[in-house]
Amino acid sequence: MDLRLLGYVVAIAEEGSISGAARRLHLTQPTLSRQLRELERRLGTALFERQGRGITPTAAGRALVARATTVLAEASAALEDVRLAGEGLAGRLTVTFAGSGINGPLGGALGRLRRELPRVELRLEESFSDAEMSGGVLDGRCDLAVQRLPSRDARLATRAWWHEPLSLFMPAAHPLAQARGPVPLTALGQIPLVVWPREVSPQSHDEIIALCDQAGVIPRIGAHGRSVQTVLALVAAGFGAAVMPDSHRALRRVGVKARPLAGTSTTLYLVWRTDDRNPLLERLRAVLASLAGAGGGETG
Repeated sequence: MDLRLLGYVVAIAEEGSISGAARRLHLTQPTLSRQLRELERRLGTALFERQGRGITPTAAGRALVARATTVLAEASAALEDVRLAGEGLAGRLTVTFAGSGINGPLGGALGRLRRELPRVELRLEESFSDAEMSGGVLDGRCDLAVQRLPSRDARLATRAWWHEPLSLFMPAAHPLAQARGPVPLTALGQIPLVVWPREVSPQSHDEIIALCDQAGVIPRIGAHGRSVQTVLALVAAGFGAAVMPDSHRALRRVGVKARPLAGTSTTLYLVWRTDDRNPLLERLRAVLASLAGAGGGETG
């Protein structure tokens, strides 16, 4: 039985007459009567009976109308889901991201996406490893990665998305924290550093060591921390200073003061499969790009 016939039955029941249903369906009355008779013949039972000047459903007709109403609503919803998915307005996306990014623009971008696309199911996975994030995109577990390093795999597209200043987070009582304005890179040699263990976050660890090399100073490691909260707690306790994205100021840790680290920045990259033509992913990238205001081109 096709959906068209179910629609005919529901229209006849709602209008209470074949003539009224025919007008609503833009059919001739003889055509609709013929379709009804053929359906009743196939089902082996009468669906309507005459009552006064109109017709009403029989017990069999009422059963069919109840079921047909549900089926037609489901079919309509299915078509709407297909349309929205095709336009990138519905569906499911899995985004994996560097934990440090959520305190900055990424959190705002994902919040905007939820408001603008309420029918999109967002699944979020935090990771400390750029290689792990890129691998998740490659094997299809994730649709998009927001990570600190660009991917070099030809199967992945990479776009520089957000350039963020780095700051030196210091114990509030330290003399370097009392001044105003950016601190020079040479300040990295004037205070012990709280850093990520290299096995946890090689990119962050190596970035800090490279900055020390650039400044011509030998880093003194005061402590290691495996989460942003632990690093800031160690800074507040006086173990040293931490180089982190400026957006971590939003955490407002008591006993910690941040100053920009002159001439430095870090970049967040968007990474996705080059063969992924999901319109929803394209819409997500468009939302992220509209918020970024950052340059950078695609590679890969």
